[in-house]
Amino acid sequence: MSFDSGPLDRYLMAAVGDDAAMMMDLRQAFTGSARDLADLMRRARCDANWHVAALRLKGLAATFGIVPLIELAEEAMAGVPGDPAVLRRIHGAIDGIG
Repeated sequence: MSFDSGPLDRYLMAAVGDDAAMMMDLRQAFTGSARDLADLMRRARCDANWHVAALRLKGLAATFGIVPLIELAEEAMAGVPGDPAVLRRIHGAIDGIG
């Protein structure tokens, strides 16, 4: 999946300037958090847990203006908990960032 990580890059540049090592560390922290939330979604055993994890993922993505990930989280919240197709797309979007 092709992914525009421009919004995240702009936020990171504003925060750390041209420090490439710090940008990489922060990008890894972001993708790690996103992967943790996607894993919570995968392991959700009830609708409420699925919804809360997707909502948290949406909030994380919104913090950095990553619209495709926001849209996927919204799709997850509107759809069936545990949907493997949406989880694959979420993981693909996260992998595209990292």
